[in-house]
Amino acid sequence: MKDIKILVATHKKYLMPTDDIYIPIQVGAEGKEDLGFQKDNEGDNISAKNPFYCELTGMYWAWKNLNADYIGLVHYRRHFASNKSKKNGKDKFEKIVNRKEIEKKLENTDIILPEKRKYYIENLYKHYEHTMYVEPLEETEKIIKEKYPEYLEEFKKLHKRTSAHMFNMFIMKKEYFDNYCKWLFDILFELEKRCNPKEYDTFHARYLGRISELLLDVWINTNNLQYKEIKVIDMEDVNWLKKGTAFLMAKFFNKKYKNSF
Repeated sequence: MKDIKILVATHKKYLMPTDDIYIPIQVGAEGKEDLGFQKDNEGDNISAKNPFYCELTGMYWAWKNLNADYIGLVHYRRHFASNKSKKNGKDKFEKIVNRKEIEKKLENTDIILPEKRKYYIENLYKHYEHTMYVEPLEETEKIIKEKYPEYLEEFKKLHKRTSAHMFNMFIMKKEYFDNYCKWLFDILFELEKRCNPKEYDTFHARYLGRISELLLDVWINTNNLQYKEIKVIDMEDVNWLKKGTAFLMAKFFNKKYKNSF
């Protein structure tokens, strides 16, 4: 049996999967009411930075404090889907991937990622530029050029690529997880110094978490790492009309996103 630990990032009380591979973790726990889950403000942590780093404060906690052969990250309202997710049934928690299915996937790979999200009508860079303030992303390119120039070519492909492994969701062998975190947080900590998130409103101050979503494939592809994909299941209904309208307003009328969907 593989030692697999998958964090379920949450900031509120929520029904959680019961499989023993899952660890619900309260992100941004510093100074907040205890929800009864593992908290991200124990040990070496950046819990207080949660308003800027989102679920990455849980990821950082795992990097510094959690030992397992494989470490993963999902969200309270977004999970990897089980093969059973194609079947009818009202209980979405029965449609979350379980230990047996994950262990089978890991027989042939060391990394599991969500299916790529496709944007179709614009590339990843333009999508970010239309919906968010692009200056932190521009600064990220400068940091990579200075500190990790071997990743620059892949970063520049954001100007062409129209799909990506989003949501900061993954399961990967601890060795890869450690290497990824070391690289990612080195970039993000430098970016935070150069682009003060406190200068943005509460929604756009979370740019560090959002940019990290774009950096995962930069790291994966540059290192030529192999992976398997799993579908994603939303635990709550998505308002696609509202989401689509906001996207069109951003693309054609320069109206930045104001909230998550």
